[in-house]
Amino acid sequence: MVMIPVRYAVAACQTDLPCPTERGQIRSNTDRMLAMLDSALAGAMPFLPVRLVIYPEFAHMAPVYATAAELRERLALPIPNEHTERLAQRARQEGIYIQTGTMLEVDPRWPGALFNTTCLLGPQGLLARYRKVNTWIPYEVHTSPHDLLPEYDEPLFPVVDTELGRLGCAICYDWIFPEVLRQLAMNGAEVLVRVSAYMDPWGATDPMDWWTVVNRCRALENVAYVVAVNQGASLRHYPPYSWPGGSMVVDFEGRILTQASPGPGERIVVAPVDITALRHERSVRRGHHMLAHLRTEAYSSYREQQFPPRVDATIEENNERIDTAKAHLTDTWTKRFQR
Repeated sequence: MVMIPVRYAVAACQTDLPCPTERGQIRSNTDRMLAMLDSALAGAMPFLPVRLVIYPEFAHMAPVYATAAELRERLALPIPNEHTERLAQRARQEGIYIQTGTMLEVDPRWPGALFNTTCLLGPQGLLARYRKVNTWIPYEVHTSPHDLLPEYDEPLFPVVDTELGRLGCAICYDWIFPEVLRQLAMNGAEVLVRVSAYMDPWGATDPMDWWTVVNRCRALENVAYVVAVNQGASLRHYPPYSWPGGSMVVDFEGRILTQASPGPGERIVVAPVDITALRHERSVRRGHHMLAHLRTEAYSSYREQQFPPRVDATIEENNERIDTAKAHLTDTWTKRFQR
């Protein structure tokens, strides 16, 4: 059986857009994102064609209000909506796949919940939605699917099998939890997509540069490509933080294939993704195959709850939950070392 090579270019479209404060302002952001898509396709046309286009967290809207009630009233939308439909139409026209920027989502299946969601769109339409599991607490007051367990019956970490390979996505702070990307990889993901709004000083520059360190580490430890698109908004657009950009593509050995110059502003960077090479590597490698070497039953700490779930929490209630989790850790450690 002859294996058909799967090799294409991915475009990371880093945005610098005004921050909407009401639904009517979102459309202009989507307009600009579609224009960037045109640029990405035109720029790569003479070379390896772009088949996957990705936008950062908050590209459509950001959680600019302090309460979930205000966000639901002024910004949140159901999915699908006009913005996902416009992007899906372009995906159909061009025969490409698009990972959207995040949207604040309401869903009648989960009344009272408010999700930070990104969608994978393809020529077939809406393929999957990923709802941020690890919200950036205490400030982010939207809902994690974790808060709805055990009733929540949708995949927390969906992976979609496409002609471009198996694609899985997680949002921003999720990436500081290696468990999230490990679960996506164990679910079959070959390309790990990071839709992010990671701010200074934890961004793409020394002396901390969490952005580059984490992206490279998640690639090599999961033997997977990483496509990480970061927010490039200027301080005046998304205060109180400045946003360092640095969007990048990393191969399955942790090598940086392309990276936008650090700093705010629009950028489009393009790099090749070779799924055939990745599959060959995973099939023949014996050393450094961390997915195959994983001793899952060794990690007893995952058998008990650490962070307590709660739907529709305020910043103050998030702080209370954090204190509860820290106290639980301290109590656990104290008991362990008193034995």
